[in-house]
Amino acid sequence: MKKNILVIYYSQTGQLEDIVRNIAKPFEAQKDEYEITYYNIQLKEDFPYPWPSDVFFNTFPESYLQIPKEILPPSEEILNKKYDLILFGYQVWYLTPSIPIISFLKSGYAEKILKDTPIVTISGTRNMWMLSQEKLKVYLKDLKAKLVGNIALVDRHDNYTSVLTIIRWLTTGQKEKSGILPAAGVSDEEIAGSVKYGEIIERHFKNNDLGNLQPDLVKNGAIEIRPFLVRVEKVGNKIFTVWSNLIIKKKEKRPLLIKFFKVYLMTAIWIISPVVLVLHLLTTPIFWFKRQKQKTYLQGINLK
Repeated sequence: MKKNILVIYYSQTGQLEDIVRNIAKPFEAQKDEYEITYYNIQLKEDFPYPWPSDVFFNTFPESYLQIPKEILPPSEEILNKKYDLILFGYQVWYLTPSIPIISFLKSGYAEKILKDTPIVTISGTRNMWMLSQEKLKVYLKDLKAKLVGNIALVDRHDNYTSVLTIIRWLTTGQKEKSGILPAAGVSDEEIAGSVKYGEIIERHFKNNDLGNLQPDLVKNGAIEIRPFLVRVEKVGNKIFTVWSNLIIKKKEKRPLLIKFFKVYLMTAIWIISPVVLVLHLLTTPIFWFKRQKQKTYLQGINLK
């Protein structure tokens, strides 16, 4: 009897879809053993792509505060089938799982699909995904899903270069290299190479050994933890909490506050972030063991 595999994702640019489809290839190659279903989450009113700059920044408060939008219902086939494994692809918006992903998780459909099912989460991001994954872990626990693995593919360029390329990509649709700027996002080579993670998942799944899946994924490069970026995320979450609540509460001043937030965010990236980096480097000897423990935790799938 065939095993049922569900691949869930939301992808504006197509990058995440490419990633999850590559990871699913080892299952696709064995059609006599697996039946693969793809579920592309769709909002009733979707976001534009490329993003107009004002729309991109105006999405911040709802995104960070995890305020859902209405999604189109999954097909009856998906809702009425029990899956043996789910590959769950997601993006990170403003240090949080994207609004489409949050909208699905907060819908009435998520628990029916995810409950009691092994799940491997897969993200394709600029570079800061660690604390977003922690938020996702809480949702999956509340929905009684079984998180068995996590894969995080990122842009390997430095933090400042990737800021410029991701803004260019999202607001103009241009991913390709231009001038002195490299191509944006996860590299084509890494996306193509992600099939190896699918092979690891399929092997553990076939051998009924999902309990040992995550260490194998980590050993093969599925997770890279940059302690400096974890620190930036922690600071960013505190600041975003203040800004998002202020913008939501001051509805009449929202357009002006969004403009101020945009200026603040750029200032934080180019001025405050380097200061955080210097402080991080200076305190590395003091917090070495604490950071190694944190790294080990973030590479795993357990929730504190």
